[in-house]
Amino acid sequence: MTFSLVARCAKTGQFGMVISSSSPAVAARCAHTRAGVGVVASQNVTDPGLGPLLLDELATGKTASDALQSITNGRQYIDYRQLLLVDAKGNTAIHSGRQVLGSWGEAQGKDCAAGGNLLANHNIPQAMITAFETATGHLGDRLIAALQAGLRAGGEAGPVHSAGMKIADKLDWPLVDLRIDWSDNPITDLAAAWQVYRPQMAAYVQRAIDPTQAPSYGVPGDE
Repeated sequence: MTFSLVARCAKTGQFGMVISSSSPAVAARCAHTRAGVGVVASQNVTDPGLGPLLLDELATGKTASDALQSITNGRQYIDYRQLLLVDAKGNTAIHSGRQVLGSWGEAQGKDCAAGGNLLANHNIPQAMITAFETATGHLGDRLIAALQAGLRAGGEAGPVHSAGMKIADKLDWPLVDLRIDWSDNPITDLAAAWQVYRPQMAAYVQRAIDPTQAPSYGVPGDE
């Protein structure tokens, strides 16, 4: 019920992912990032707890492959899960269990990995990888390009209704955490939300670090 891409920006060290699904609020359950550590997508009959567990493994210095093996080896119900991750050096790893739903696929590229289940066709993850690798600009721009490419390639077998993007930079909390929890056009709505949020992104960080140096809020009543 999901297609996603996880990635690292080699220039900035940021980690991010995009995801879309026919299920509501998919990013709330499936998107996991940690500054300086990595990014994880935990999807398909989702166990949200696997995301933090994998990030904890990556935080010890394990590679993506070693972290994945550590968490999946002997774990109950792991055949129902699809997991994608990127570590601090850009290494990637994917687990797609034997009980992954419907037509599913996976692909890996430079600093990125994509996968999905109940897909319209097997080519969607590779289409996302290609779009991410050829797009330019901020990591968020490249992530949105990948998600749009996945939709153009066929997306899910049925209509999608939720989407999200999460990016970790240098702080303990996400630089970007945008979600469309229910919509007839969630990827279009997510792209629009990113265009609104992107120019304000640095200001929100500055308000947290030193509000005395932050720009005005630009809302009625702010003087």
